[in-house]
Amino acid sequence: MRVSLEGAEEARARLLELCPEGFEELEEGGGLELAAYVDPAVEERLRVAFGRVAASDVAPGWEGAWRAFHRPVRVGPLWVGPPWEEPDAGAIAVVIDPGQAFGTGAHATTRLCLELLLEQERTSVADLGCGSGVLGIAAAKLGFAPVIALDDDDAAVAAACANAKANGVELGVRRGDVLAGPLPAAELALVNLERGLVERVLVRSPARRAIASGYLAGERVSPDGWVRRAGRERDGWVAELFERVARPS
Repeated sequence: MRVSLEGAEEARARLLELCPEGFEELEEGGGLELAAYVDPAVEERLRVAFGRVAASDVAPGWEGAWRAFHRPVRVGPLWVGPPWEEPDAGAIAVVIDPGQAFGTGAHATTRLCLELLLEQERTSVADLGCGSGVLGIAAAKLGFAPVIALDDDDAAVAAACANAKANGVELGVRRGDVLAGPLPAAELALVNLERGLVERVLVRSPARRAIASGYLAGERVSPDGWVRRAGRERDGWVAELFERVARPS
């Protein structure tokens, strides 16, 4: 499916409903191409949802082809990559097996969050909507403590727990909805979600500072009670550092 960059957020949300196991995306020619491996029944639902859809049969061995899309990245002293790749010598290795959860470090939003994270005072952290746990695990590797990770998806919770164990870090992983119920108390919140969710989560968070991403550079958010202190851009995406100016009553 090809969509405009302006309609990317809505398209991702619709595609996640139909393909919760994940999909690939490629920014090309001023638009965004979204691709997923599906059976004929889901293909038909995609045609209903998106209208114009291009489909082709996949070659034998497609089940393992997804590994080619998960490549290691280097962010300062951090090496972030899957377990089938060899970490750089001397780097702080964050080894992430995504399983069925979002987040391996290769996406621009994750890399931007890590860049901002490297600049922060080592305090307590709450990774809100943690996915595979990459941000929380990186924080723990960098000396932030304690680190709490929260997600309402069972696959994400399982992946974050397994990845924390594989990396030998203490990560308090909890299942919970970041839009309902109390959020963990922490000095720094990490919120890498869709733009529509970021403001809602930040308004609810008791954190003093927050690193937010998951939206395009033209879609910057303005959560009540927060002021923007810094930002980074990459490939059309943005990550921003916010500081609270008025704590919730």
